[in-house]
Amino acid sequence: MTALPSTSLRAGFAIVKKEWRSITREKTIVIAITIQLFVASFSSALLIGLLSLYDPESISVNARMNLRVGVVTSDFNTPLARYLRDGNLRVSLFADAADATRAFERRAIDVMLVVPPDTLEPVEMKMILPRSETFASFILLILREPLKRYENSLRQERGVVVNYTEVPGQPDTTFQFLYSVIIPMLMLFPAFVAGSLVIDSLSEELETHTLETLYSAPLSLNTIFAAKIFAAFVVALAQCVLWLALLRLNRIDIQNIGLVLLLAAFIAATNIVLSAFTATTLHDRERSQFVYSLFIVIATSVSSVIDAAPIQMVTRLATGDYYTGIADVAKYALVFLVALVIFFRVTKKMVVV
Repeated sequence: MTALPSTSLRAGFAIVKKEWRSITREKTIVIAITIQLFVASFSSALLIGLLSLYDPESISVNARMNLRVGVVTSDFNTPLARYLRDGNLRVSLFADAADATRAFERRAIDVMLVVPPDTLEPVEMKMILPRSETFASFILLILREPLKRYENSLRQERGVVVNYTEVPGQPDTTFQFLYSVIIPMLMLFPAFVAGSLVIDSLSEELETHTLETLYSAPLSLNTIFAAKIFAAFVVALAQCVLWLALLRLNRIDIQNIGLVLLLAAFIAATNIVLSAFTATTLHDRERSQFVYSLFIVIATSVSSVIDAAPIQMVTRLATGDYYTGIADVAKYALVFLVALVIFFRVTKKMVVV
């Protein structure tokens, strides 16, 4: 009697390992995980590239290009050089315009700025750009912010008062795209992949009647289903942990990172249970995948207008919303527990044929 739980546990873990091995044979699952890995690994580059199509001015804030700038000036302590270096630009100072021109011609510098001596007159700077229109346009966007700071410093030195406030942080478009698209996508997509994985696994077992073989072992149906659910959940959770780590490596600040991960875990677990319920009810892979895909489309559409939907909840937690916390995550935990209890009660009465 004492050996039975141990045997059942070993058999259940064997099913879990079998499910993990089967993932490598599912090309669709592997491709989906690879795409997520690419997005998480190069989120900063993707952020810059996609925002450049939507809001070109955001490049001046997000880009980390090592641009070489040559500044011709009689004052080597000019604040312009400091502002350029603050923007991660490589600055070379020249006292003579001819030396800077030769450096520009042999491509030792990418752009040339000529700053006239400070005579308290309006400053008329000259900028020499490369012939490539695309590269020149990109340089102008990169230089926009440091030149704006230099302009403000000149105004302050000369007592010119400008009534505006510089708000720190990223541009609105950058903030929205990052926290309402990139992070929710990476946190919720593993749940969709895991759900599809469970449907494929259970549907195959039911269609080929291999579930009978597993059932003949000292395992109950619920133990078999629980092992498959657990295997898919670990895969989804591991993805979320890895994506969060890669986002942090990309210098993306995420508030409430523990709650974000906990919320993603409960959403993944709930989605997996619902997927398992679909597969065990329909007993057909194609119909189960169709119903599951339809459910995902409808749920995503509805969630865009519901205030407490997963996408909005992930965004609020990641941005550190004061009014969103552990109580909101607990609601999703309750939904998961209800779905799990209903699923096990239904499958407990299931007859293997």
